[in-house]
Amino acid sequence: MSRESDARMEKARKAFRRKKVLTLEEVADLIDGSIHTARRRLKEWGALNSYNQNGRYYTLPEVPEFDANGLWQYHGVFFSQHGNLKQTVVELVRRSPAGLDAGEFASLLGLDPRSFLSAFAKHPDLKREKSRGRFVYYSSDPTVFDKQRQCRGTLHATGRHPTPAEAVAILVEKIKHPTLSHEELSRRLKKQNVSVEPETIENLFLRHGLTEKKTPHSV
Repeated sequence: MSRESDARMEKARKAFRRKKVLTLEEVADLIDGSIHTARRRLKEWGALNSYNQNGRYYTLPEVPEFDANGLWQYHGVFFSQHGNLKQTVVELVRRSPAGLDAGEFASLLGLDPRSFLSAFAKHPDLKREKSRGRFVYYSSDPTVFDKQRQCRGTLHATGRHPTPAEAVAILVEKIKHPTLSHEELSRRLKKQNVSVEPETIENLFLRHGLTEKKTPHSV
């Protein structure tokens, strides 16, 4: 590789460190090469492909600061340590203590589950069962499945607690609309693709000692 070519490659890598994410076309422009060459370079660099935005964005492995679930987002572009969306869904389910339902997928992935979950109904690595009127996705591994199913049953018995992302969304809406009931908050949040039942909202407030204020009756 010539010095000029080396300089272009380094220019592209610096652009990644500065801008965080780039499209394939931007990489091709930076290296002054074709789309085919840009793809080859990205593969050599171990670049990660976004699991949303039709996979059109890339980042280098050293750029993201992944959370505990191996996920990272930057300006609405989402990346996963686990690979593409299909690989990510399977891995998140495998790691989950009690499987995942649509609302929990939405909170974790930042995507509308209606846009992708139907494709996993018969995935060989997953097992889908209805629980309390909604589908829950479990690992198809028998040992993992049994533990997840039992844990899901315990959640129903004690009431589900919201995920951290759901808790933030609940508290933000409650601050904006302090007089709303749990049922009204649940309906508002569902419009934002955050699926939490009134009981889940109540569990959050009870867990942190936040009781719902009652409006005094007029005398």
